[in-house]
Amino acid sequence: MGSLIFFLCVCIWSMHGVYVPSSRLVNLELFRQINKMALKKNGFIPSSAPEELKKVLVAVASVWGDTIEDMEEFHVFPLKGAMTNEVFQINWPTNHGDLHQKVLVRVYGKGVEVFFNRDDEIRTFECMSELGQGPRLLGRFSDGRIEEFIHARTLSVADLRDPEISSLIAAKLREFNNLDMPGPKNVLLWERLRTWLSQAKRFCSPSTAKEFGLDGLEEEISILEKELTQGYQEIGFCHNDLQYGNIMMDEETRVITLIDYEYASYNPVAYDLANHFCEMAANYHSETPHILDYSIYPDLEERQRFISAYLASSGNEYSDAEVEQLLSDAEKYALANHLFWGLWGIISGHVNKIDFNYLEYARQRFQQYWLTKPLLLSS
Repeated sequence: MGSLIFFLCVCIWSMHGVYVPSSRLVNLELFRQINKMALKKNGFIPSSAPEELKKVLVAVASVWGDTIEDMEEFHVFPLKGAMTNEVFQINWPTNHGDLHQKVLVRVYGKGVEVFFNRDDEIRTFECMSELGQGPRLLGRFSDGRIEEFIHARTLSVADLRDPEISSLIAAKLREFNNLDMPGPKNVLLWERLRTWLSQAKRFCSPSTAKEFGLDGLEEEISILEKELTQGYQEIGFCHNDLQYGNIMMDEETRVITLIDYEYASYNPVAYDLANHFCEMAANYHSETPHILDYSIYPDLEERQRFISAYLASSGNEYSDAEVEQLLSDAEKYALANHLFWGLWGIISGHVNKIDFNYLEYARQRFQQYWLTKPLLLSS
């Protein structure tokens, strides 16, 4: 059988986050005849190694006792909201009745290796799986991997404002930050910012570099590092990308699972809190997913409640002073977070082909940095 590309014909997203699709596989030659707009609308798995992906899927199915004789048995559902990789759910009928097996296929974004070492990310993924913190790794192919499908609901932007769910997220983040991961436990934030700044300058035109003020960012990073690293800081294993799409919840048990560890590393826990608060201004499933609305940034009461739940989940006593200190640190680390994702947006705009306005996203992050810096560093 020739090279295959998975093609989704129809996909309807219900209000409960369940796909109701109809899908099939088409031969590559037929696929090439499909109008590009239809391709964009209906979706496909853009693996550069379709035969390898097919073999890995068949192998995974056989491990579970399922024999795939016709490739049309694989049903493909694209999952929206990912901005670094492209993610798909694949179902097939089992040999045990009418039940369907599910896996998640992740195709790595082009050029994103500039952000992290993929081998390190795979090791983190496997370690998290061994610790019972996330999905299992089921298989790998040249430009992606197959993961266990978690039978839980991906949270929505509105869920982050629910006090009960927010408290569950806070407790899970505390558990995540306390993980003892192998390897060096050095803070990666400042090194990563400087590396990304260098890459952004390499990709940018002189006019874009001038617009974003890249020539002065080395000094800004140094100012932030000096200001934010004074005094004691708790260092933990941070997710660094805790947006709602990377949080799943079992509706029956209310168990929270954090997924997608590409950017995870040791950092100040205040930075992880800052990142989560900043992500509450985003809605990646809107008509304009790149637009941030800082009018809905969590207010003081919401931030205090989250940090209180975060500290309380350890079972130890904590004081109001500890809440206020961690809140103050998180607010200042929001500045570093704006630079982090601003540089990410600039680089992604040049290397990533996912349909997302990365440069406008970066522009908003930098605007927020310059707007809030005088207020947060005035003391």
